[in-house]
Amino acid sequence: MKVLVAGGTGFIGTNLCTELDDRGHDVTALARDPSDGDLPAGVDRAMGNVSAYDSIADTVAGHDAVVNLVSLSPLYQPPNDTDHETVHLGGTANLVRAAEDGDVDRFVQMSGLGADPDAPTAFLQTKGKAEDIVRDSHLAWTIFRPSVVFGDGAEFLEFTKQLTTPYLTGLPGGGETRFQPIWVGDLVPMLAAALEDGTHVGETYEIAGPQIVTLADATELAYAAAGKSVTIVSVPMAVAKLGLAAVGPVPFVPFGPDQARALELNNTVVTNDVVAFDVTEDELMTLGAYLGLGSRERPESRAKSV
Repeated sequence: MKVLVAGGTGFIGTNLCTELDDRGHDVTALARDPSDGDLPAGVDRAMGNVSAYDSIADTVAGHDAVVNLVSLSPLYQPPNDTDHETVHLGGTANLVRAAEDGDVDRFVQMSGLGADPDAPTAFLQTKGKAEDIVRDSHLAWTIFRPSVVFGDGAEFLEFTKQLTTPYLTGLPGGGETRFQPIWVGDLVPMLAAALEDGTHVGETYEIAGPQIVTLADATELAYAAAGKSVTIVSVPMAVAKLGLAAVGPVPFVPFGPDQARALELNNTVVTNDVVAFDVTEDELMTLGAYLGLGSRERPESRAKSV
């Protein structure tokens, strides 16, 4: 199968391109700077910006499948030269149009847990609107809504360190926002399977890891892996929102009011759709195991209180 991975040089993209290459597919990674990313020698690279239709149309044409991984971060403010509407909505519309014009059959869309046109954050709103574009297309589509994804090169643990300091730190609401992080090594085989198995066409999957951890749990685990301890001090959410709103316009501060609103939303599933890929939760990598802390879901100091 000839597969174009838009965003193929990013964190999930490089892992997916490697997985697809290992499975014997003819893979092309599409990116604004295709020289980025550690990709296997067998993966082709193509330059294109999904926000500009003419830059991607010829590349998309002739492929059997397109995977759209292009995304801004839900954890940080967008760079000054772009926004969620342009990337998520406009980019998806251009990829869908190019796929339809180029006789592509399969289309896999990476969305996000909680995506909804009426969601309280710009990230989730535009992801929800982008889903509607995919569903309204003539393509054989599959949509994935993962919780936060972790692994080498991911931003989730780095985000916790940028938001905190070792030994003593404040977190909005005490860091009780809940996540269900999934390891990229568990996620990408499901993305590949969705391309290969027609039973996944027309499905929207909410995908998460085996354990629920709070932001405070993740923070303590990250520092524990570095041999450090941290005590969490609760910062009232209203105060945190005011503070982040105040620093929002400052270019070197990576958080803003949209990120504050995101920290009020739990990022967990009701039903984990990993079972659709013949996987059970107990087969998945935990965050603690990834960090070399065994099967610990959270530091022992919090194990009885959460």
